[in-house]
Amino acid sequence: MLKRVDRVQIVTGDRAEAASAATAIFGAELVGHDQVRPLGAKRTVLRVGASMIEFLEPDGAGPVADFAARWGRGPYAAGFSVAELDGAAALLDRNGVRFEREADQLFLDPAATRGMPTVVSSFEERSPVGAVKWIYEVTNVVADWRATAERYTRIFGLDATRFVQIDNEDFGYTGTLTMFDAPARLDRIEITQPIGESAMGRFHSRHGDSLYMFYVETDTVETIAERLRERGGRFTPRKEGVHDGLWIHPTAFCGVLVGVSRTNVAWRWSGAPERGR
Repeated sequence: MLKRVDRVQIVTGDRAEAASAATAIFGAELVGHDQVRPLGAKRTVLRVGASMIEFLEPDGAGPVADFAARWGRGPYAAGFSVAELDGAAALLDRNGVRFEREADQLFLDPAATRGMPTVVSSFEERSPVGAVKWIYEVTNVVADWRATAERYTRIFGLDATRFVQIDNEDFGYTGTLTMFDAPARLDRIEITQPIGESAMGRFHSRHGDSLYMFYVETDTVETIAERLRERGGRFTPRKEGVHDGLWIHPTAFCGVLVGVSRTNVAWRWSGAPERGR
């Protein structure tokens, strides 16, 4: 059912400031402002590459206000696109997943996923803008990756034969990549279960099952690195060097950890290492 990682939603106390950061770092372009009744939120939408980032502020009682009261700001929800929204709604219904439909989006009951609030939108072909091509991954850190993968396979209509198991001793986790459209695309949910006292493990200890971070793909990692340097934003290059990718520290972008990958390099750990040159 899931076709693309279409967007991420980020809770912030200042949408204008957050939008300015996305524009300065990624070359994002403003799409518009509105209100989202199911979330009780005011929303600012920007296009980042061919994907969207939505910045949310509380607009009365609701899940965004609850998140802001507990965490202040940070990654709130993952968004995926589907070819046919009515079909997606029918599949969710058959699996007992509650959701609210507003305009051309489905807002899933938070209990449907493992700490990763989810919005499903109709697929729209978009031309990339700015320094990023698209968002290709969201990372859902959980206590039990196998049970989570089984649930997502069912409620999101995924093909488990495409999944790629991952084990990373350096960063302390095990899990799977739920590849939506491999070998054509990298889009996926990375479901990770922390092992030991890693940064991810510490995050999970504080937050529980959660949306942890997201990844973007770009032809120009160096451009993003230079923009971060100009802003005094913290980032960590990949061990192979900044030409292959980097991680943007949450202090540099709206309280969110963001991975930046050179085009195709993520295939190295996604089932087709020969494509990751």
